[in-house]
Amino acid sequence: MTASIDDVKNYLMDLQDRICNAFEQADGGVFFEESWERPGGGGGRTRVLENGALIEKGGVNFSHVYGDSLPPSASAHRPELAGRTFQAMGLSLVIHPENPHIPTSHANVRLFIAEKPGEEPIWWFGGGFDLTPYYAEEEDCVHWHQVAHAACAPFGDTVYAEYKEWCDRYFYLKHRDEPRGIGGLFFDDLNHWDFDTCFAFMRSVGEAYLAAYMPIVERRRHTPFTAQQREFQAYRRGRYVEFNLVFDRGTLFGLQSGGRTESILMSLPPQVRWGYAWQPEPGSREARLTEYFLQDRDWLAEAQDQ
Repeated sequence: MTASIDDVKNYLMDLQDRICNAFEQADGGVFFEESWERPGGGGGRTRVLENGALIEKGGVNFSHVYGDSLPPSASAHRPELAGRTFQAMGLSLVIHPENPHIPTSHANVRLFIAEKPGEEPIWWFGGGFDLTPYYAEEEDCVHWHQVAHAACAPFGDTVYAEYKEWCDRYFYLKHRDEPRGIGGLFFDDLNHWDFDTCFAFMRSVGEAYLAAYMPIVERRRHTPFTAQQREFQAYRRGRYVEFNLVFDRGTLFGLQSGGRTESILMSLPPQVRWGYAWQPEPGSREARLTEYFLQDRDWLAEAQDQ
């Protein structure tokens, strides 16, 4: 491979800078930054913006952790990783806008590598981005998936469809029998191309995030909203919390490997609620979210048919 681990790290830190700059310009606020070290090796750079003009809570985190061995829970399904040193680096972000007409967005891109003297390293890339609307608009959903498709197109005709389906399958709350949002892209264990091509794909996904999200932000940021709509947003945010604490592989790996708890849990929204057996009014926009938008949809094909 011609690209190095340092090249990946430098890219991820630069991407963090550029994404934070874009949100600071849109919000008018400034991210609080905190550098931290992991007792077992490595550390990271956490950036959080709270109670801004646009962003109620947003975190854009870079981490690079390493150690002599993975915890048993992390290597249980990959026994070939046992006894190897490891490095895991990545950029992870979650943006929770205040306005319920702007969806929550999540993205991450990452590299994992495990090494052992005398043997070939085991490595893979992972990442993606997904969108969680509350008062969804078809125009936004189509745009989000158009950008996702464009990011994948240079790497093969089937890549978008494969990673869209993986995203739909991964960001699914089994106990609720519903998806977390309208999807996007998700990939993991990516090493079937050479290192340079896999790195290029990771960069394509990383670069696509702002192109996918910021036009939606600008379209919806001035839409008036009511206290009732904020309550519905908080109710749906509960689903976000449930997924991150029960299913999310990144959250579980971070906690199990001794990562920094505050940084790992920065993805949780500031305001959230649960209502016992609560259901939206039939025919309402709140009901339309689950009845229409949170379904297995091919947004690009539907847009072409219109």
